[in-house]
Amino acid sequence: MSRQALGKGLDALIKQTQEVMQMPAEAAQQAQTPGMSVTKIAINKIVPNRFQPRRVFDEEKLQELAQSIKEHGLTQPIVVVYDAGLDKYEIVVGERRFRATQLAGMTEIDAIVHKHLGDQEMCALALIENIQREDLNPIETALGYRNLMSKFYITQADLASYCGKSKAAISNALRLLDLEPEIQQALQEGSLSEGHGRALLMVTDSAKRDGLFKKMLKTKMSVRQAEAAARALMFPVKKEDKAGKPVEIASFENDLQTALGTKVEVKCGKNMKKGTLVIHYHSLDELDNIASRLKNKML
Repeated sequence: MSRQALGKGLDALIKQTQEVMQMPAEAAQQAQTPGMSVTKIAINKIVPNRFQPRRVFDEEKLQELAQSIKEHGLTQPIVVVYDAGLDKYEIVVGERRFRATQLAGMTEIDAIVHKHLGDQEMCALALIENIQREDLNPIETALGYRNLMSKFYITQADLASYCGKSKAAISNALRLLDLEPEIQQALQEGSLSEGHGRALLMVTDSAKRDGLFKKMLKTKMSVRQAEAAARALMFPVKKEDKAGKPVEIASFENDLQTALGTKVEVKCGKNMKKGTLVIHYHSLDELDNIASRLKNKML
């Protein structure tokens, strides 16, 4: 399915929704926007979004937001769509604000009501709004990408365009879902960053990866230290290499391996004037990622 299949006019829909959301509540209620209205809705008439990419809601931050809503009111309306079958309003964007309003003991909430939204648009709006706010942890983002791609046959290129990301960034995010559940949990909780997760993906042996994962947590490695440790596990330097390979070549290999995230070999003669550069990859996705990194370096 092509980029266009994500929904004709989705770009305009996202822009239009964001413009209304950024208005103060009173101004939003007075705005005359085609396809949507802004009104107050009873809290008990609202249900969560089926496509909500956020899996973790920080209770402490929710309490802080609830207190702010009590003192200053809701600064931005949530976005909903009316479900006639349920006689309920389903949240499209703003579940965190909705939950905080509940905690604040409010009975109504300001909401932008979209008159016509399909599942595709709901899923895309929820994902893109959270990504733009940087509200999601790396695993939530990856699951959101996968959900949108699998349900609506969206390609990585389409998704990259709509989310304002590079195709390599989408591919790197999705690869995090190949990590073991324990590691994914650490990424969700913030014990490790996305960079740490990518470093762990370099280690293909599950036992070695688990050992490095535990060491990362124990020693609180930086991402750069994690990448170096992963390379040391995957590409150990042989004694003969240390003795026979010029320092300049070994240093170049190391720098390129860091930049590309994969094994690199330089094979050359004694005078180093001619040789062969070998870049290793283990899947087409990894090859595409390497190509994207090389292009970015050249631009």
